[in-house]
Amino acid sequence: MSIATATRPATATHRSERVDLYVGIHKALRHFMTDTLHRVGRMDANNPDDLRRTLAQFEGLMELCLQHVHHENDFVHSAIEARQPRGAARTADDHVEHIAHIAALRDEARALAQAEASARPALALRLYRHLALFVADNFQHMNVEETQNNAALWANYGDDELMALHQRIVASLPPEENLLVMRWMIPASTPAERAQVLGGMRAGAPAEAFAAVLDAVRPHLDDHAWDQLARALGVPQQPGLAHFG
Repeated sequence: MSIATATRPATATHRSERVDLYVGIHKALRHFMTDTLHRVGRMDANNPDDLRRTLAQFEGLMELCLQHVHHENDFVHSAIEARQPRGAARTADDHVEHIAHIAALRDEARALAQAEASARPALALRLYRHLALFVADNFQHMNVEETQNNAALWANYGDDELMALHQRIVASLPPEENLLVMRWMIPASTPAERAQVLGGMRAGAPAEAFAAVLDAVRPHLDDHAWDQLARALGVPQQPGLAHFG
C-alpha cells in the first residue's frame, strides 16, 4: 500500500454525510495556489535564488494542477457520465480551458526566467496577475465540483462505490505526487481530518511511507497543531521544527 492511502476522504459520521472525493485534494490545491500566488507576488525577480525557488514552486503547482485535471477527467468525470450523461459537461469544458491556461502561464514563467534583468520586474508582475486570474477561476470551478458534481455522484453512487473509485484514483498516482499532495493537504486540513487521514495511513501503509509523510508535513504545522496530531497518532513530539508557508 502506498502513501496514496493518506488521501482517503472522511468517512461519514452522520447519516446525512456522504463520502466526498473532493474535500481533501481541493484543500491541498487551494493552499498550494494561494501560497504560490503570494510568493510570486513578493518575489525579487532580480535575485537569482529567489527567482529560482519561486519558479520551481510555481512549476510544481502547474504540474500538479495539470495532473489533477487528468485524474478528474479519467476517473471522476467518467464515473458521472457513465450514469448521468453530460452530468460533468460544465467542469469538463472548464478543464479544457485550464489546460490551455496552464500552458500559457508556463510560457510566461519561461520568458521570465530567460529575460534580461531590466525586463524581469514587468514580466514577474504579469505572471503574478495572470496567476491570480487562474487561481480565481479555479476557486470558482472547485466550488462547482464540490456542489454540482458531488450531487451527481451522490445521486448515482453509494458510498462503497465512491470509496472504490477513490482507491482506483490513488492507486494510479506515483508516490512523489502523493507526497506533494500531503505536504499541502495536511496543514490545510482540520485536526480531525489530519488524524483520520494519517491514522488510516499508519494502519495500512509501510512504515517508511508513513514516516516520509510525517517528515514532509511536520515543518508546516505549528507546535500546537503538531502536538494535537502527534497525540492522536501516538508518535513522538518534536517541538520547534515548524516554519510557516
